[in-house]
Amino acid sequence: MIDLRSDTVTRPGAAMRVAIAEAEVGDDVMGEDPSVNRLEATAAEVVGHEAAVLTASGTQGNLLGMLAHCERGDEYVTGQEAHTFKYEGGGAAVLGSIQPQPVDFEPDGTLDLDRVAAVLKPPDDDHFARTRLLCLENTRSGKVLPLDYLARARDFTRGHGLGLHLDGARVFNAAVKLGVPVREITRHVDTVSFCLSKGLGAPVGSLLCGPAELVRRARRWRKVLGGGMRQAGVIAAAGQVALEQNVGRLALDHANAARLAEGLTEAGGFAIDADAVQTNMVFARVEPERLRPLIDFMRERGVALSERNPLRLVTHLDVSAEDIEHVIDSAREFFARNVH
Repeated sequence: MIDLRSDTVTRPGAAMRVAIAEAEVGDDVMGEDPSVNRLEATAAEVVGHEAAVLTASGTQGNLLGMLAHCERGDEYVTGQEAHTFKYEGGGAAVLGSIQPQPVDFEPDGTLDLDRVAAVLKPPDDDHFARTRLLCLENTRSGKVLPLDYLARARDFTRGHGLGLHLDGARVFNAAVKLGVPVREITRHVDTVSFCLSKGLGAPVGSLLCGPAELVRRARRWRKVLGGGMRQAGVIAAAGQVALEQNVGRLALDHANAARLAEGLTEAGGFAIDADAVQTNMVFARVEPERLRPLIDFMRERGVALSERNPLRLVTHLDVSAEDIEHVIDSAREFFARNVH
């Protein structure tokens, strides 16, 4: 099956499986797992921060970041469609009593800083939650935040006494697209969470990176949330391979996404903004009555699609250039058979 539903569906390759099998382990809650310690040190160095903590998921990494930055009754500002607000079960509010203040995303994935300024609460008025944190997302639906925007966001948050957290689930895709080391992105933020289990191809895990004191607080919250893992080196070993071997190859995923957008546009039946395809995601809208038949037809041809409209088609290390041509040919066949 050529699975385009997400880049979370990848399976560990041979080198990663060997690393898992041979991982040196210890009790990570006691700080004694050498594979975890190595991965955390590597991650912190790569993103240019003091420390890192291994987490079970990106959702947990983001939650730990917010809990480390904020207290009960505080507020964070984020995007209306942001993962931290919409797709993480309301964790910050449910578990941290941290109030979200969403703002609409701009078409390029940024948050207008003037709009952010307009929703900040007066710090000395007890009627309001205290705004403590701004959360950005990079990439945002496959779009890359410009470096100059990140610099302005950093200056904005410092000027308003806010922390700046980056949901960088796919931040390495952003770095590869920009052609810069990832630290050129992450140096602008106080904390960053990034996933090992998306484009980097590990089976599980994320890392939260930031100043040593904030990471220490996050590590305590990880324990409180039941996220303290014991012999977690088997997870960390896979993450080490992901960071060392699977970053540069993200450019292949980006090229496959660009070719997919081009081919599906030529196939007809899809509304696609090819210029918006920057990394490994293609968004393709079809006529509503054709969505279910298309999904079923493509599955018969060995292609799994998300059940949403517009379709979100995500390329990853388990999708080859040949697979992309098969997807394009299958879509062309469907619309040739289903002409109005």
